[in-house]
Amino acid sequence: MPNCWSNYLVMLYTGRTFSKFVTRGYQSEKIKEILIDVLRNSKTGLSGTEISKKLGINRITMTKYLNVFSAEGLVKQKNIGSVNLWFIEEGVTHFNFPADFFQVQTRYLEYLLSGEHKEAYGLLRNSLHSSANPVKILTEVISPAIDSVRDLYEKGKIGKSEKNFLDEIISNSIQIINLTEVDINPKKNAIVFSTDHDSTLLAQTASAAFHADGWKVSQLGDMSSAIDVMFDIDLQKFLNKIWTKKQDLMIIVIFSSTESGSKFFSEAVNSSKTKFGKALHLVLCTKLAKKTKIKADFVCEDLDTMLQWCQTVYESSQS
Repeated sequence: MPNCWSNYLVMLYTGRTFSKFVTRGYQSEKIKEILIDVLRNSKTGLSGTEISKKLGINRITMTKYLNVFSAEGLVKQKNIGSVNLWFIEEGVTHFNFPADFFQVQTRYLEYLLSGEHKEAYGLLRNSLHSSANPVKILTEVISPAIDSVRDLYEKGKIGKSEKNFLDEIISNSIQIINLTEVDINPKKNAIVFSTDHDSTLLAQTASAAFHADGWKVSQLGDMSSAIDVMFDIDLQKFLNKIWTKKQDLMIIVIFSSTESGSKFFSEAVNSSKTKFGKALHLVLCTKLAKKTKIKADFVCEDLDTMLQWCQTVYESSQS
């Protein structure tokens, strides 16, 4: 952001003008943007009182924001004598989205394959601080990384130990995105799980994407141990517990890398559909052989396509 624009923002949001926006529930992302500009222009750091004056926000309210931003890895506090000063965390940078998504995708994969987990996590936090769409981070950065690691393993270029190490970094990355605060729409419900260990990360990614898009999502993880004749009853009990308003949309999304897993869980969900009605939908994310016959409302291989279909179904249900 050019210096002239940064100075203008600070001037614009100082005093009464900024306070009016805060009282109207002004987005914390905008406060982050202005805070970064203010602290970046101060080499010696600023006290909480100085920051609250510059941004025109009540000191107690500003302290709450600073504590949240500190937990997110955006700012840090240092004791200089008897004064507590705030600084930008080392490595915090600003991106311009959507133009910088390819850059972030490339850098994330480089950090990941080098095992530089702190840098990978910092990159994602910087992206969020730069107002990147969390869903796009998941579909354009995290999902391709999962595919890359799997491809390297299947080609024998990395072993099982290294794959597990990289998968753990990806899982932690997903949790960073999953911590994004969003307003949940109770009319948009989803259950997401995988039928095997190999599909777990994709299921986690989908669950985080649903959450970031305002869905009330239940992530069940790897359900391979639940393959038994009683699963359909177990699923129906769970649906009754979490899906209180049956007229609202519920989509069950299954990720599977095996035909047997896809078939078993799809049949269990379809048996539940006869009981719960048309508001319940089944989505299967897998690669099926052409001759495989499995009943589902939608079958796909691509995360982004699946999310778009679910959103379309929701919009249709509201019309």
